[in-house]
Amino acid sequence: MSKEKSVSYSISNTYSTLNQKTHKTKNVWLVFHGIGYLSRYFLKYFKHLNADENYIIAPQAQSKYYLNGEYRHVGSSWLTKENTETEIENMLKYLDAVFEAENLFEVENLNILGYSQGVSVATRFVARRKIECKNLIMHSGKVPQELETEDFKFLDNTHFTFIYGTEDKYLENGIIKVEEKRLHNLFPNNLRIESFKGGHEVNTELISKFA
Repeated sequence: MSKEKSVSYSISNTYSTLNQKTHKTKNVWLVFHGIGYLSRYFLKYFKHLNADENYIIAPQAQSKYYLNGEYRHVGSSWLTKENTETEIENMLKYLDAVFEAENLFEVENLNILGYSQGVSVATRFVARRKIECKNLIMHSGKVPQELETEDFKFLDNTHFTFIYGTEDKYLENGIIKVEEKRLHNLFPNNLRIESFKGGHEVNTELISKFA
């Protein structure tokens, strides 16, 4: 008879940053990439922001794999349906370490952005760890079903923004209408929805609005 067991152990993981945090810095960004990305490549979508005023931190999903069935390019994934709750806790502990390493507890203008699968990471981190932020930006992804309005009530002064492409194949067949309704319930105050003509892609122009 087979039996699945578990152990606990310590691991190390990287994260990537763009620009320098100085006295000129006006905005600090914590950005979560989507499935198939590495954090250092995800940073390219923020290079157009003023380097003196914007400091960007991109955590790295821990599960890495080769893309497209070829042993050339590497991507990563935050979570799967396998042992999800355990993986969420592992992920949160890693993000706690990044948050502490970058001393983000006292940052006033903190923008948290999740793209695609990164939306589930960003919203879970904010909700479960009660992270205060100026903007919570949800780009082309869905908020996990277990999160409720009560989980975000502590964010009195946060602006919530949902961004999506009108031709996004992952948001077809009425999904976007269902998600918009749910977002209005989750964030009854300060919610803004922004759409653009395009597919499942990062929109750098809309990102610029938060800088």
